[in-house]
Amino acid sequence: MATSSRAIALICILGSLFMVTSAQRCLSHTFTSNRVFSSCADLPYLQAHLHWNYVPSTRKAEIAFRVSQASEGWIAWAINPTSTGMAGSQALVAFHNSNGSMTAYPTPITSYSPSMLPGALSFQVSNLSAEYIEDEMTIFAIVGPLDHATSLSHVWQAGSSVSSNIPNMHATSGEHLQSMGKLNFLSG
Repeated sequence: MATSSRAIALICILGSLFMVTSAQRCLSHTFTSNRVFSSCADLPYLQAHLHWNYVPSTRKAEIAFRVSQASEGWIAWAINPTSTGMAGSQALVAFHNSNGSMTAYPTPITSYSPSMLPGALSFQVSNLSAEYIEDEMTIFAIVGPLDHATSLSHVWQAGSSVSSNIPNMHATSGEHLQSMGKLNFLSG
């Protein structure tokens, strides 16, 4: 009986250490230009992480969305203000363009075969930029004011290639179909 109790205690200790280590993956990340974010989440799919500072009085969020990604790929993070999932989402996308520099722009995702061309979103976006450092792409932006920042549907994605400065279709199986969830900028 004592051995069983010790085993359970050891499992609990190891489990709590794992949770602390998982939580620190996004918290311990250091950004360029001394950028600091007060909140973050290690997203469950595509090795993605979301960092943010939310200002309730303005209903704006400064975000950094980062994904481990090959240099020829692309990443996107989106808010879906009307539903869940990809269709209807308002996305920020980033990739290396044909001259080798990083490009970031907003694009509305109106269907399951979106154009992925730059376009206006249903909310304001400012300070939009992207960087690629150590096999990781990051999108920076300020989004808002947001109507429902206390409970948002968000989606994220990563694709493997870009043609003529337009992201190609991402994979349509596994993690790529699961990369969505609820986000609360106030409580995390």
